[in-house]
Amino acid sequence: MKHFVLLLTFSLLIACASHPYYVTKIEGKKIGVKDKQSAVPEIENYIKPFREHIDKDLNEVLAYCPENLDKSKGELQTNIGCFLADITLEKSNPIFLKRENKKIDVCILNHGGIRTILPKGDVTARNAYEVMPFENSAVVVGLKKEQIIAIANYIISEKKPHPLSGMTFTISKDKLPINILVQGKPLEENTIYYVVTSDYLSNGGDNMEFFKQNVERHDLNYKLRNIMIDYFKDVDTLVINKDIRITKE
Repeated sequence: MKHFVLLLTFSLLIACASHPYYVTKIEGKKIGVKDKQSAVPEIENYIKPFREHIDKDLNEVLAYCPENLDKSKGELQTNIGCFLADITLEKSNPIFLKRENKKIDVCILNHGGIRTILPKGDVTARNAYEVMPFENSAVVVGLKKEQIIAIANYIISEKKPHPLSGMTFTISKDKLPINILVQGKPLEENTIYYVVTSDYLSNGGDNMEFFKQNVERHDLNYKLRNIMIDYFKDVDTLVINKDIRITKE
């Protein structure tokens, strides 16, 4: 009996001792917050005023677009590409001039970064979010003559109408860039050309390796999407430049 009591006591002590616990299985259930049929009422009621406030801001008419801007229409350049490059150069220049007392010469963006059309008619902040859904910001890099030539060669080899502003050139019969002009002037050996682009591209994104050879870099902390929205707010009707930037022999 004595041994039995000791054994029972010992067993109880072991049973009461703490044991480590491990997660062996995790289960979850997706709740469609946007789906009013499946949304939890408490969550829906909490989110509703925030959604309505955001929708009001995004849907406010800011300007008028006189034509459909579409990246799929154009071999060497597109109306939406030229528009985005033009306004990025236009809105970034005063900031760079104030900070560095220098002017931006060129803007190049990437064709793939344009995610949808900008339709004819009223435009809103929502349109800007749809065209530029990423969090890319404007960056100004200083490039020499060799890198400017590399930009032209890149555009030729890519065979895509990348957005370009402030720079023109001709593609020769040998598929080489000739008659390169920056702000209407031929390239010079000892000149630093300031090019505004996105932070993604400035780091070599989309194989734009020429940006890694920059001699200067300046982050403007100005999102490309906000450039669009600010431009919309500043004008009544969008200005779409029709000038030719790239030609063929």
